[in-house]
Amino acid sequence: MDSRIWESVDHLVAWLDEHSTQSPQEERLLRLLKLSEEVGEVGAAVIGATGQNPRKGVTHTWEDVQHELCDVVFSALVALRTLTPDAARVFAERLAYVEQRSAASRRPVDGPEETAAAKKA
Repeated sequence: MDSRIWESVDHLVAWLDEHSTQSPQEERLLRLLKLSEEVGEVGAAVIGATGQNPRKGVTHTWEDVQHELCDVVFSALVALRTLTPDAARVFAERLAYVEQRSAASRRPVDGPEETAAAKKA
Protein backbone atom coordinates (compact mmCIF):
# COMPACT_ATOMS: atom_id res chain seq x y z
CA MET A 1 0.00 0.00 0.00
CA ASP A 2 1.24 3.46 -0.82
CA SER A 3 3.12 4.94 2.16
CA ARG A 4 1.25 8.24 1.67
CA ILE A 5 -1.93 6.48 2.71
CA TRP A 6 -0.39 5.41 6.00
CA GLU A 7 1.01 8.92 6.52
CA SER A 8 -2.51 10.29 6.06
CA VAL A 9 -3.90 7.68 8.45
CA ASP A 10 -1.27 8.64 11.05
CA HIS A 11 -2.23 12.30 10.67
CA LEU A 12 -5.94 11.48 11.03
CA VAL A 13 -5.32 9.39 14.14
CA ALA A 14 -3.17 12.13 15.68
CA TRP A 15 -5.84 14.74 14.89
CA LEU A 16 -8.60 12.57 16.34
CA ASP A 17 -6.51 11.83 19.44
CA GLU A 18 -5.81 15.52 19.94
CA HIS A 19 -9.50 16.41 19.84
CA SER A 20 -10.84 13.42 21.75
CA THR A 21 -12.76 13.97 24.96
CA GLN A 22 -12.92 10.21 25.67
CA SER A 23 -10.58 7.89 27.51
CA PRO A 24 -8.23 5.91 25.23
CA GLN A 25 -10.31 2.77 25.82
CA GLU A 26 -13.58 4.50 24.92
CA GLU A 27 -11.99 6.17 21.91
CA ARG A 28 -10.77 2.80 20.63
CA LEU A 29 -14.26 1.31 20.93
CA LEU A 30 -15.89 4.31 19.27
CA ARG A 31 -13.50 4.10 16.33
CA LEU A 32 -14.44 0.45 15.88
CA LEU A 33 -18.14 1.32 16.07
CA LYS A 34 -17.58 4.03 13.47
CA LEU A 35 -17.18 1.21 10.94
CA SER A 36 -20.78 0.13 11.49
CA GLU A 37 -21.96 3.68 10.99
CA GLU A 38 -20.06 3.99 7.73
CA VAL A 39 -21.27 0.61 6.44
CA GLY A 40 -24.81 1.76 7.19
CA GLU A 41 -24.18 4.84 5.06
CA VAL A 42 -23.10 2.58 2.20
CA GLY A 43 -26.39 0.72 2.56
CA ALA A 44 -28.36 3.96 2.58
CA ALA A 45 -26.53 5.16 -0.52
CA VAL A 46 -27.21 1.89 -2.37
CA ILE A 47 -30.89 2.07 -1.45
CA GLY A 48 -30.92 5.69 -2.60
CA ALA A 49 -29.08 4.93 -5.84
CA THR A 50 -31.53 2.18 -6.75
CA GLY A 51 -34.63 4.10 -5.69
CA GLN A 52 -35.58 1.19 -3.45
CA ASN A 53 -37.71 3.39 -1.19
CA PRO A 54 -40.75 4.38 -3.28
CA ARG A 55 -41.54 7.25 -0.94
CA LYS A 56 -38.13 8.85 -1.53
CA GLY A 57 -37.20 7.61 -5.00
CA VAL A 58 -33.63 8.00 -6.24
CA THR A 59 -31.72 10.08 -3.69
CA HIS A 60 -28.11 9.03 -4.32
CA THR A 61 -25.79 8.21 -7.20
CA TRP A 62 -23.38 5.33 -7.63
CA GLU A 63 -20.63 7.90 -7.14
CA ASP A 64 -22.12 8.53 -3.68
CA VAL A 65 -21.83 4.78 -3.04
CA GLN A 66 -18.17 4.89 -4.09
CA HIS A 67 -17.50 7.77 -1.69
CA GLU A 68 -19.22 5.95 1.16
CA LEU A 69 -17.13 2.84 0.46
CA CYS A 70 -14.00 4.98 0.70
CA ASP A 71 -15.23 6.26 4.06
CA VAL A 72 -15.52 2.63 5.23
CA VAL A 73 -11.92 2.01 4.17
CA PHE A 74 -10.68 5.18 5.88
CA SER A 75 -12.52 4.28 9.07
CA ALA A 76 -11.12 0.75 9.02
CA LEU A 77 -7.56 1.99 8.56
CA VAL A 78 -7.97 4.53 11.36
CA ALA A 79 -9.40 1.82 13.63
CA LEU A 80 -6.54 -0.54 12.77
CA ARG A 81 -3.96 2.18 13.42
CA THR A 82 -5.69 2.95 16.72
CA LEU A 83 -5.29 -0.70 17.75
CA THR A 84 -1.63 -0.98 16.74
CA PRO A 85 1.18 1.41 15.84
CA ASP A 86 2.31 -1.24 13.34
CA ALA A 87 -0.89 -1.10 11.28
CA ALA A 88 0.95 -1.03 7.93
CA ARG A 89 2.73 -4.29 8.70
CA VAL A 90 -0.43 -5.96 10.03
CA PHE A 91 -2.33 -4.90 6.92
CA ALA A 92 0.43 -6.03 4.54
CA GLU A 93 0.70 -9.41 6.24
CA ARG A 94 -3.05 -9.95 6.16
CA LEU A 95 -3.24 -8.92 2.51
CA ALA A 96 -0.45 -11.37 1.65
CA TYR A 97 -2.33 -14.12 3.51
CA VAL A 98 -5.59 -13.39 1.67
CA GLU A 99 -3.79 -13.21 -1.67
CA GLN A 100 -2.06 -16.54 -1.02
CA ARG A 101 -5.29 -18.17 0.10
CA SER A 102 -7.24 -16.90 -2.90
CA ALA A 103 -4.43 -17.88 -5.29
CA ALA A 104 -4.50 -21.39 -3.88
CA SER A 105 -8.22 -21.62 -4.54
CA ARG A 106 -7.68 -20.61 -8.19
CA ARG A 107 -5.11 -23.33 -8.93
CA PRO A 108 -6.47 -25.90 -11.37
CA VAL A 109 -7.05 -29.32 -9.94
CA ASP A 110 -5.53 -32.07 -12.04
CA GLY A 111 -8.54 -34.09 -13.06
CA PRO A 112 -8.55 -37.00 -15.52
CA GLU A 113 -9.25 -34.72 -18.52
CA GLU A 114 -6.53 -32.22 -17.60
CA THR A 115 -3.97 -34.96 -16.95
CA ALA A 116 -4.68 -36.63 -20.31
CA ALA A 117 -4.47 -33.29 -22.14
CA ALA A 118 -1.14 -32.50 -20.44
CA LYS A 119 0.30 -35.88 -21.50
CA LYS A 120 -0.63 -35.21 -25.13
CA ALA A 121 1.06 -31.81 -25.10
